[in-house]
Amino acid sequence: MPRKDTANKTFILRIDPAMMEALEQWAADEFRSINGQILYVLAEALRKSGRIQKGENSKKTHKE
Repeated sequence: MPRKDTANKTFILRIDPAMMEALEQWAADEFRSINGQILYVLAEALRKSGRIQKGENSKKTHKE
């Protein structure tokens, strides 16, 4: 059973082998893990589309 206190959500991603190989190489080129590279690409796409603000992180903290 998944822990409720984890910061990130977990999900299964089905990906084409050629795309995975390209992501692995890209991640290695930028010294990131595959997961880190996927998160980076998604965050950049969200910023570019205006769905999140520049400088906004996907991890939101609630310090009030």
